[in-house]
Amino acid sequence: MPKIKVKQVDSYIYRLTENGPLYLMLKRSTGKYYEHLWQGVAGKIEKGETAWQAVVRELEEETGKKPVKMFAADHIASFYDARKDRIQMVPVFGIEVENSEVQLSEEHSEYKWVSFEDALTLLTWKGQKEGLRTVHDEIISRDGRTKWSEINL
Repeated sequence: MPKIKVKQVDSYIYRLTENGPLYLMLKRSTGKYYEHLWQGVAGKIEKGETAWQAVVRELEEETGKKPVKMFAADHIASFYDARKDRIQMVPVFGIEVENSEVQLSEEHSEYKWVSFEDALTLLTWKGQKEGLRTVHDEIISRDGRTKWSEINL
């Protein structure tokens, strides 16, 4: 029977502009697992870390940025990992940053700041697209959801 594991995090980095939020998309480097895949900031949770602490660390490692505001999205991505016979549950976060400057690590070869619609076309996996849709909906809605899921940094 497969085990359920929470070992990874996923996040969608955004900055607010006059024309709405722009999202940071990162392209995985050649030779890396999932090479050439576009994604948000993602990574593994290290021993002793919470999921939100892992995503803050990954944000700094992969982009050199620090969050201004952060919230846990109303979405958990999930997928079956056949190699390890386990179901992965991946918490998703929305992270606001101040400016467009990015310092890429060797994990990624390119980055783009794009609209929500363009970000959807760059993403490959259904779980990624659903995560981005949820983050975007929470940013633009006026229903106050993020005040209950905001993470105090």
